Amino acid sequence: MASSLTCAGVIWAFLSFLCAAASCVGFFMPYWLLGSQLEKSVSFGTFRRCSYPVRDESRQTTVMVEQCGRYASFQAIPSAEWRICTVVTGLGCGLLLLVALTALMGCCVSELISRTVGRVAGGIQFLGGKCSRGEGTGT
Repeated sequence: MASSLTCAGVIWAFLSFLCAAASCVGFFMPYWLLGSQLEKSVSFGTFRRCSYPVRDESRQTTVMVEQCGRYASFQAIPSAEWRICTVVTGLGCGLLLLVALTALMGCCVSELISRTVGRVAGGIQFLGGKCSRGEGTGT
């Protein structure tokens, strides 16, 4: 099995993949914010939520829906800032995963990654990391 990576490059490829996988799992899990509301434990992430309040019009009260799920639509995400965070974080995770998978392919294919491609990939990975943590949004 020929490789276009040095020993440090192979370590970078595997660490990149682990970090990208952790970022993607964190993006899909609804546990970014934890708290309580109406004496129930609630949590939500960028596009998922668990235990959320809903207005019951028949009884004119607010009741807690105790289930996890996605928002019904993109517009159902609570605020414009949260929608921007969802898009930017999703793009960041996608960039991180793309670079990590390319780096892993470089472990198996010779002449796939040159020094210049490695530098560009590192820059993309840095940008993806900034986006996936929300630092690029100003929030």
